Amino acid sequence: MTASHHLILWASICLFGLPTGATADEYPLQDTPKSAGDGTVEQFDHNAYSLPLSNQSMTKRLDFSVGNSFFRNPWVEAPASTEARDGLGPLFNTNSCQGCHIKDGRGHPPAPGETPVSLFLRLSVPADPEKDAELLERQGVKPAPVYGTQLQNAALPGIKPEANMMVDYIERNVSLGDGTAVSLREPEYRIENPNYGPLPDDLLTSPRVAPPMIGLGLLEAISEEDLLTNADPEDANGDGISGRANVAWNRATDTLQIGRFGWKAGEVSIKQQSLGAFAGDMGLTSSLNLTTDCDPKQRCDEIPHGGEPEVSDKIANFITFYASSLAVPARRNMDDPVVQTGARKFNDLGCAGCHTPRHQTAEVEGRPELSDQTIWPYTDMLLHDMGEELADGRPEFKASGREWRTPPLWGIGLAHTVNPRAGFLHDGRARTLEEAILWHGGEAESAKQGYRSLKSDDRQALLRFLESL
Repeated sequence: MTASHHLILWASICLFGLPTGATADEYPLQDTPKSAGDGTVEQFDHNAYSLPLSNQSMTKRLDFSVGNSFFRNPWVEAPASTEARDGLGPLFNTNSCQGCHIKDGRGHPPAPGETPVSLFLRLSVPADPEKDAELLERQGVKPAPVYGTQLQNAALPGIKPEANMMVDYIERNVSLGDGTAVSLREPEYRIENPNYGPLPDDLLTSPRVAPPMIGLGLLEAISEEDLLTNADPEDANGDGISGRANVAWNRATDTLQIGRFGWKAGEVSIKQQSLGAFAGDMGLTSSLNLTTDCDPKQRCDEIPHGGEPEVSDKIANFITFYASSLAVPARRNMDDPVVQTGARKFNDLGCAGCHTPRHQTAEVEGRPELSDQTIWPYTDMLLHDMGEELADGRPEFKASGREWRTPPLWGIGLAHTVNPRAGFLHDGRARTLEEAILWHGGEAESAKQGYRSLKSDDRQALLRFLESL
């Protein structure tokens, strides 16, 4: 599809909408444990998220292993004998992909007083839609002076980190319909000890915890046309859900494209998302990110680099292949009557209106393992207003400060098996799936209130369903 076609399609959706028209009994109930089609794996321990697609050829499994080595092993300061993995920093958040995506799964927020690793703060300042139009089209945000678009709280020896990110939690109880009390923890973030001048008074921040890596290649293989059939920006069908696609800049083609990845769908591809993380999280340049957030005032040019770029195209391709090939574990306990009851409650409450159960992947050239697969990711990959309590107030491309992309739910029942400290929602504030549900608002307010009104047995059935995914 050409750039002009993207814009025409986007404009038509903004004007007219594409209502889903689905009602609760029309959402499909998953009828196979193969959540990721033929690539689904039978792995349910702490390595459940770390296997290649089971339908991948042996040759491609070798490429997967090479990509895994670059994903797992730490990058180091340049110059180093490890030339393929040097050039870290000088400012960074972590020194390896695995440092954030623990066992290829979710990260977690820090405990009070703990240095954060798998949670960081995005930064920006308010932009003028007219004066900053070109900047917003290409970057989606206006970077904060000196500090850029991400707070780096680590640095090489002899260099000061940008600042310290701290988080405290306020516990508060909410009551369910039957009087059951559930404690929610509300995070409060602050930035201490800025080392490169005062922070802007109008600084916008957004906490982001590392999401799981499973099934990304299959999500990328869903056609844009299929994704947009679920968009209903004007809520034409009156169900209270008005999902819309984000539109972001494709750095490889210099065109606008539907966003798919990131908490606000601000990245258009796995490769761009991965190389953006190399730049933002580890201070490493690549062909898509020839510079990092490091400002000249932070002495960036005085530090030896690890090549130009530091992440070669060959390594970038291995990393991209690895990230696109991580398999999804199979569903469990599907025949359990309680799980089946929970699946119906999920639909009845309207959860499937955003967490769309089923998709079909398109044909992907050179990737038969991703092509023509029926998958069950439970996401529409669209933006939804999640209410004021989850709002970060920081727009990104077309996403407002209240909007988030629907995260996939496949494999979510194994999140704590893979990382016992894993947190749910964009900042990991929810310690349990029930807490995550009770933080929902905005377009999901009615679903949350429906959950609060359920009898205890039905609430447990819904949670058992989620744990089976």
